[in-house]
Amino acid sequence: MTEQKIRVLVAKPGLDGHDRGAKVVARALRDAGMEVIYTGLRQTPDMIAEAALQEDVDVVGLSILSGAHMALAPRILGLLNSNGQAHVKVFIGGIIPDEDVPRLINMGITGVYGPGSSTEQIITDIRQAVSGIAT
Repeated sequence: MTEQKIRVLVAKPGLDGHDRGAKVVARALRDAGMEVIYTGLRQTPDMIAEAALQEDVDVVGLSILSGAHMALAPRILGLLNSNGQAHVKVFIGGIIPDEDVPRLINMGITGVYGPGSSTEQIITDIRQAVSGIAT
């Protein structure tokens, strides 16, 4: 029996034009054996949710440096839920103030990572979050 790879959609929502961090994380996930789909810059929540549905992903990773995480994250979570994808784990990386982290976790974000976060920790957290879904 063939092991199913974890499928991760890495997206850059909003008007933020800096994607170096997203590309570093995407490469690390790919090197760790995950299947990674990178959507590119300036994606709308609707585009991200549709891509997640079409690509049948286990995880959505959002890179948000613009400060719009409290507007974008709930919208993306809502769209995933309305698409029947409540099982998809959502992680956020970027410039996230410490006081927003508990609010993001409470709304359904699985993990939040700031500058300097370890890619090994992100990989471990994703694997733990989707254990039972894919290996």
